[in-house]
This record gives sequence, structure tokens and C-alpha cells, in this order.
Amino acid sequence: MRLVSVRRCRPGAILARSVYLDNGTVLVGEGVELTQRMIDRLIAMQVTNVYIRDSRTSDVVAQDAISEQTRREAMGLIFESFRKIQDEPIKWRHRILDQQMGRRFRQVMHQVIDELKQNRAAMNLLGNVCAADHYIFSHSLNVALYSTALALKAGYNEKELLEIGLGAMLHDIGKMAIPLDILNKPDTLTEEEFAIMQTHTEIGFDMLRQQDEIPLLSAHCAFQHHERMDGSGYPRRLKGEQIHPYARLLAVCDVFDALTTPRVYRKPMLPHEAMEILYGGADRLFAPSMVETLRDTIAMYPIGLSVRLSTGVSGVVVDYNRGQPGRPVVRILQNEAGEELSAPYEIDLSKHLDIVITACDALP
Repeated sequence: MRLVSVRRCRPGAILARSVYLDNGTVLVGEGVELTQRMIDRLIAMQVTNVYIRDSRTSDVVAQDAISEQTRREAMGLIFESFRKIQDEPIKWRHRILDQQMGRRFRQVMHQVIDELKQNRAAMNLLGNVCAADHYIFSHSLNVALYSTALALKAGYNEKELLEIGLGAMLHDIGKMAIPLDILNKPDTLTEEEFAIMQTHTEIGFDMLRQQDEIPLLSAHCAFQHHERMDGSGYPRRLKGEQIHPYARLLAVCDVFDALTTPRVYRKPMLPHEAMEILYGGADRLFAPSMVETLRDTIAMYPIGLSVRLSTGVSGVVVDYNRGQPGRPVVRILQNEAGEELSAPYEIDLSKHLDIVITACDALP
């Protein structure tokens, strides 16, 4: 399989992975042959990348972070629960939510934790494609997956993993009480609008701390995930150690997923580009240890990604190197002139330190 930009897809390409709606149902299934109409629809729904079948990389398989069943259950639960609050935000702000909601979230998070423990490959969510009418739903699941994987890498115990995972999955629940014209505004928010948007952290905290099945520390994740190490965050302008360790972890994952996910006002970044932004804010905005751990947790160059090397040749990432996320194994498919090779070969960049990746999505 190969990860390609939807805009580079041509009719006849066959999907190697399904594309989901934000409620967990399948929009276009694995094995479907794309038509121009389908491609246009995917573009209109802000799907930026898809996995397609490719004879030159038929043996390349990007491992899913979690099973399709668990993904669909989690996305469906987030969609259902958040929509209830969005439909009647005042009703839900100061009362106990559906008594089963917290229990269902705990059950799903236990499944996620168990599956992530079994799958210790570098985390890659770039190819888990969701055509989202509402960014928050897919973002909530992605942040939960990144945060739980990072927490596993950092050595947190079972109880802590559940608290972090629940806090991550529900960190933006307060946004369901924000007016839609502000929440979905494609332009820069005014000062007044931004002040309203910032209240989602306190609203989310108020909602979650009342739930018997949601740990109080998970509620604090919603409260503090926009705090920053230098005190420039909100809502309380906490600094450094004043910010709970869970929130410091969550802040890094929240920003990373936001940068690598398409938004109405900008294109998504690739993982290595987003990591550069996080490194630029390390210590000042983000806990350096969390940035370092995320770097070692994610796939900087996801399997299936097309790349060009400093030698001028182009190919596809086919494997990771643990401990050296920026130096994957690349199968070379084109020479310096862009001509297809009759005998592709592989380069392990961890063993060729003089060669670097200079461009991504470099193949037609």
C-alpha cells in the first residue's frame, strides 16, 4: 500500500484502507475503485490522504493503532455523546450526563489501552482517514490514541493510563457548548469570540467533574490542556510544575494532532513538520520531556509515504527504525531523472547518515 494525497489520486486507484465518517460508519470501503466523482467528494470533505494499493509496494502494510471495531465503537460513542450536548448545551452544563456515558467511555478506553499495549509499532494516524463534518469528533479520538501511546512509552501504570486516556478523549467536550458560528468560523476569531472559545476548558471541567464514572484528574485534563509552560496559556495562566503532568502530556498531543489534521483555514502538516513546531516551543510552551517522548512514539515518516532523498532518488517508506524516527527504511522506485526502476532497492537511512529526506509525497 502507498499513502498518497487525494489530489494526486486518479480514477481507477483502489483504496487499501477504508475512509470513515465522523460517526464511525464507512464512507468509502477498502477495496473500492475510486472514480473521479468519489475523488472530488473526498476533496470536498477535506480528506487529504488515502492509502491505495500499489503493485510496487504490495507487501507494505501500515499497522493500525487499534482494530477497526474499536475505532468504530469509539468514534460512534464520541459522536453520539458530544451531539447530545451540542443539541442542548445549557441543559447538560450543570447536570449529570447520561448515567451510562461515563461507563461506556471507560469500557472503550480499556479496549484502546489493551490494543495499544499489543501494538508497539510507531504511532501513525495519518492514514486513518476520517471525512469529518465536525473536526472535534475525530480529533478527540486521535488525541486519546496519541496521549495513551505516549503515556505507555513514559511508563504510566494502568490506573494512570485510564485517567489520561479518558481526559484526552473528553478534553474538548466543553466546545459542544460554544456557539457554532464561533466554533466553525473559518477566519481569525475576534478578541470577544476568542474569549468565548477559551471558556470551553472551564465548561468541560464543570461537565466532567460531576460524572461519577469520570476521574477528577481526567476532568483536569479538560481544564488545563491549553495551559503553557511559560504561563501564556489559559484559563489560569499556570506555569511549569503548576500544570498537572497529565495536562503537560496532553498539550503536546493536542497540538500535534491539530497541526497534522486538515482545518478549514489551512492544510495539514506532515508529522516531521509538526514536530519541528513542537520543538520550537519546547521548554517555553511545552514540556521538553513530553516532546521528546512523542518524537519516539510517533512515525515521523509514516509507512507508505512517498519521499525524495538528498541523492535525488525517490521512493516509499517501508519500515521504521526504533529510536531513530527520522531515519526510516525507504524503497527506491525512481532514479534521479524520475524514471521508474526495473529493480527497486531499499536504503536504511539509519545506516546511511549522509543521506536525508528532502521532500515528501514526491511520487506521482
